[in-house]
Amino acid sequence: MVKIKVFESIEEKQMKRLQLFFNYFQQSLPFVAIFLFLVTCQSEIKNEAKITKLPVKIELDRFDLKFYNQEETVIWKLKRDYPYLFPNQFSDSLWILRQKDPLQLILMEAVQEVFQDIAPLEYKINHLFKYVLFYFPKVKVPHVITLTNNVDYQIKTVYSDSLLLLSLDTFLGANHPLYEGIPNYIRKELDQKYILSQIVEKFASYIIPPAEDRTFLAQMLYEGKKMYLQDLLLPDEVDTIKIAYTKEELAWVKENELYIWRYFIERQILYKTDPDLVQRLLEPAPFSKFYLELDNESPGRVGRWIGWQIVKSFMDQKSETSIQELLRMPAQKLFNLSKYKPKR
Repeated sequence: MVKIKVFESIEEKQMKRLQLFFNYFQQSLPFVAIFLFLVTCQSEIKNEAKITKLPVKIELDRFDLKFYNQEETVIWKLKRDYPYLFPNQFSDSLWILRQKDPLQLILMEAVQEVFQDIAPLEYKINHLFKYVLFYFPKVKVPHVITLTNNVDYQIKTVYSDSLLLLSLDTFLGANHPLYEGIPNYIRKELDQKYILSQIVEKFASYIIPPAEDRTFLAQMLYEGKKMYLQDLLLPDEVDTIKIAYTKEELAWVKENELYIWRYFIERQILYKTDPDLVQRLLEPAPFSKFYLELDNESPGRVGRWIGWQIVKSFMDQKSETSIQELLRMPAQKLFNLSKYKPKR
């Protein structure tokens, strides 16, 4: 005789409900992912529409053209109009000599050749500062001045409140003959494709509070915040430009992220304050100095790459955090909340 089971236990009902929910969730997961993707895209489209409507009008002030190939009498007018470009300790006679210096004229000729049409750069800078104003409404639109500066690649750009200086002679192209003798790892950034990234770098240094201590972790996350700002303000730019890596260098740090992080942990360097670590692992260099056989294979500033990944991990976890909150957040708190785990 077959017994018919009429009633189910509460446990059995709960198990069935859970199973049904699980099956539904599995079936719905691709649709949920697509829905979230579409919502994100829609939000980005709305933001882009708002950004493009922001009233930014920047015209590049060509001080370089006003100074060179002009009569020396123009210097007195320029000193009045641009006092911050004429330090008091230098006499007028020095500026007159510079105005006629053959090397300076060669630099100016090269700049005019590379930047024959300044309009594309002007458009890009305008577009960049629309993003800046969208995320930082209180920022002043800067007066942008172009000049030449003896190929001083350590100060290619200067940003300060309402002023932005661009040394065009440091963006002539990595293979330009005037850069002969400059190390390759520096030369590769002397190209106009890096101008916007350089501007964001200097803007980030201006707007982000300094690291609260000298630990390697704090310094690394300070650099990571600057890199995240590149993501925000240059959303259409590729990562190789943001961090000034070749494709091969970018592939190397991605493939070795786990091993770099393991090195930091095993050597217990996160909380060390040795300034040598900054030079070895954060600053531009031909390669990072682990003092291992792999050094020559590595690109420079791998610590900046790791800091970038930690900040991105934090924002993945805490997407509701505003950019202002992120930039002010202490390094230790950011690190703890990031739940960072190397991807490989």
